[in-house]
Amino acid sequence: MLQKLRKKDQKGFTLIELMIVIAIIGILAAIAIPNFLSYRTRGQNSAAQSEAKNFYNAAMAYFADADSSGTVATADTSIGAYVDDPNVDGTGTITDNNDGTVTAAGVTFSHTSSTTVYTVANNGNLTITTP
Repeated sequence: MLQKLRKKDQKGFTLIELMIVIAIIGILAAIAIPNFLSYRTRGQNSAAQSEAKNFYNAAMAYFADADSSGTVATADTSIGAYVDDPNVDGTGTITDNNDGTVTAAGVTFSHTSSTTVYTVANNGNLTITTP
C-alpha cells in the first residue's frame, strides 16, 4: 500500500509513517514520565529516612562513649554534623538521660524536595508525616 503512495524515484518517509512514529514516542513518554517522578520521590524519601536512622545510631554510639565518662550528652541535628546529605534537613535533639533511656525532642528529617517528614521517637522508630 505504501508503494502506491510513493512515486518510483522518491525516497524518505511518508507523512503517515512520521505521524505514527511521533504517536508512539508520545505514548512512551506519557508512560515513562510519571514513573520517573515516582522513582525520584521515593529516592528522596529514602534519603531522609536513611539520614534519620543514621543520626539516631550515631547519637547512640556517641552516648555509649560519653556514658563511660559519666557526663550527660546531647546530640543536636541543627548543627548538621550528623547529616551527610545537603538536601536533607534535620532538626531537634536527642538527650541521654543517664538511666539507659534517651529523649528525642523534636527530631525530624525531610528532603528539601519532598513533603514527607520523618520523626524519630525515643526508641529509634520513625513516624511518617505526609501533609
